[in-house]
Amino acid sequence: MTEFDIEYLKLCKRILTEGIEVENRTGTNTIKIPSYHFHFDLSKEFPILQTKQLFFKNAITEILWIYQAQSNDVRWLHERNNHIWDEWMIDSDGIYRTYDKKTKELISEKNFGIEFAGTIGTAYGWILDRYKLVDYLLDTIKNNPKDRRAVISLWQNEWLDTAVLPSCVWSTEWDVTDGKLNVWVHQRSCDVPLGLPFNVTQYATLVTLLAQVSGLKPGTIDWSIKDAHIYVDQIDGVNIQLKRGEIYNKLQKDSVLDLKRLKQKLEDKEFATDLTEEEKSKLKMIDIILEPEKAYLWVNPDITNFYEFDNSKELKDIKVKQYKHMGKIKFPITQ
Repeated sequence: MTEFDIEYLKLCKRILTEGIEVENRTGTNTIKIPSYHFHFDLSKEFPILQTKQLFFKNAITEILWIYQAQSNDVRWLHERNNHIWDEWMIDSDGIYRTYDKKTKELISEKNFGIEFAGTIGTAYGWILDRYKLVDYLLDTIKNNPKDRRAVISLWQNEWLDTAVLPSCVWSTEWDVTDGKLNVWVHQRSCDVPLGLPFNVTQYATLVTLLAQVSGLKPGTIDWSIKDAHIYVDQIDGVNIQLKRGEIYNKLQKDSVLDLKRLKQKLEDKEFATDLTEEEKSKLKMIDIILEPEKAYLWVNPDITNFYEFDNSKELKDIKVKQYKHMGKIKFPITQ
């Protein structure tokens, strides 16, 4: 497992053991703790979970949608086979509707206007574009790296009412120290099973891209969470992930010979019949232990302009390589 896995599972366990169940605007209760903090050193590890599969292409295209394309148009994501914002997309008539997850009955609707059809309203990339915040940040990093005011805020009060979902990761503070680009990320609300793994990997990517075009190395990320929560209908999935961590730790203590024997036994069973999901996951764990490879982010070294990184479906200039994981875990989405 990665260091990110270890710290992430600690957070999940803490929420489930110490958290309080609360109601919220979605109608699905959460188990929450009021705050949490992570620290990542990108020179030591590219943070991406192994205890469940992370669809990193979707994570990276989303961060490029926000910071590079500076768009609020969900159809831009659709062109890249990315549907993670579909539940928050305003309908073609300019109305945003929410539905009960089980009955599919209409819960609420809000008219944003036909001009916002297909978008998420005045949030995320829309804010960056309106205030030219990425250009400001790049100029500061390159031309005034000692500046202590390199702050981006996606939380702009005058545009909250016309945002479908005001930014969860709402603020970043940047600095250059010893030739490295560092960031402190603030997240006001954190869906730990679904949102956090995506967010951490994509901001690690963003730091790396901005560092490269500024002639710097990626440094550290500090991640500050307010309201770290797990929806009650996500608990089963989180428990599967926690159990994977426990099984992995036990397998790590086995000898190479024992691991190879177990692998052969599982492969023989797989040939004869279907494996359970846990057995499939065990096979992946054994592979991770026997042939350990650290996932890393490859970025085209020839790109020196942030806006020139390929943001097509292929992501030609940005690749996550050597990524091994323990299999998918499906979590429900809550609007």
